[in-house]
Amino acid sequence: MISLNILEICYLFASLTFVIGLKMLSHPDTARKGNLFAAAGMLVGILATLTLYQTFDPDKMVNYILIGLGLLVGSVIGTVMAKKVKMTAMPQMVSFFNGMGGACAALIAIIEFQHHDPAMVSSLLNGEMLVMLMGLVIGGVSFSGSMVAYGKLEGKIKDKTLPFNQIINNSLFLVIIILIIILMTGQSINNPLFYVLMVLALIYGILFVMPIGGADMPVVISLLNSFTGIAAALGGFLYGNKAMLTGGILVGSAGTILTILMCKAMNRSLLNVLLGAFGGTAGGVGKSADGEQSAREISISDTAVLLSYSQRVVIVPGYGLAVAQAQHSCHELEKLLEEKGVEVSYAIHPVAGRMPGHMNVLLAEADVPYERMQEMEEINPKLSQVDVVVVIGANDVVNPAAKNDPSSPIFGMPILEVDQAKNVIILKRGMAAGYAGIENELFFYPKTRMLFGDAKDSLQKLVGEVKAI
Repeated sequence: MISLNILEICYLFASLTFVIGLKMLSHPDTARKGNLFAAAGMLVGILATLTLYQTFDPDKMVNYILIGLGLLVGSVIGTVMAKKVKMTAMPQMVSFFNGMGGACAALIAIIEFQHHDPAMVSSLLNGEMLVMLMGLVIGGVSFSGSMVAYGKLEGKIKDKTLPFNQIINNSLFLVIIILIIILMTGQSINNPLFYVLMVLALIYGILFVMPIGGADMPVVISLLNSFTGIAAALGGFLYGNKAMLTGGILVGSAGTILTILMCKAMNRSLLNVLLGAFGGTAGGVGKSADGEQSAREISISDTAVLLSYSQRVVIVPGYGLAVAQAQHSCHELEKLLEEKGVEVSYAIHPVAGRMPGHMNVLLAEADVPYERMQEMEEINPKLSQVDVVVVIGANDVVNPAAKNDPSSPIFGMPILEVDQAKNVIILKRGMAAGYAGIENELFFYPKTRMLFGDAKDSLQKLVGEVKAI
């Protein structure tokens, strides 16, 4: 009994570290410590389970060899992936790891179902069975959906929409609900319907994510992350494990809140997200304000002069910044301009990049002060007073079509209103459309100038020119 109390205290300690760690993640200055703090709590929970669990429940065998091998293999793979991953591939890794969490939750449900005694409770009030079935479905959807998201982010899977895709998804969801109700009536543990349910959940996850366009991917990642958290919490219910329950609830609730914020930033309802009724990459071609389709270029030297003699400059980072690994060069340019008396800040759109917070992480890596990163709601009212906005690799989040073109797939999406600034300079390799596949009409505005080339190379040349002025 003493061992049980100590184990519960260890789980309580782990739960507490999860809460504190999550709180510390809210600011870049404490995020790293918060991550390590929560990891330490997880380590305490694992060690306590391995050393204390069997002492109060000797009937349950603990295979330390398999557990040790699993910990070793997982630790090695996770460490190697984390060390080698580039910042541009971080969204892919998040999707992959998130899918693994969903798979684990689904496997827990499968194992516990095989040991479940349906004779104990054979009614729709069978809470244990409901938790298992929900864990299987949510974990399965999270796993397959995350794998598809990983493939789309990696460029290995294209957007595909089946004929009557929405009807198929809704019908499949209805069948899943019906199977859950049937299994809740207390059938045999060998009931094949359980495994049919597993397959349908996996298929639903694939069909749910497959048609979603690139511009909506941050919402998808956030939503799938919340699914994994909910599935993990259900596993905590099954085992009566407070640490697992708390961790799952924190991930699930945080992911859900973030999903709602992402939906707001994308001007989409949560219902549409849950039904898989959003996304798409089709779109019309934007037109310039003067009716012409001609972009105007600007040279490195002219850009340097314009920036150096400005009073206020706003930098808008996008995925192109990450691809070019240009965050350090961008920070160097920012410091040079500050030395010349130019006020420099960064405008961060909630869904810039490929996952929530992608740009914040990139800039923090380059030691950009957190106070200079301003969110969309904060910076938009100030943009009309800005002399120059420098857009680095961002596209869809600054596209005026979201305000001006009702036929555009992104119409109604809140954007960074950089077209209100006095001058706009866009750093891009070429005139290609953004991740949503929509041409940006901002490219053709009279106040816009295009600085073509690799973002890192262009910024480095700009740094040299600004130093010479």
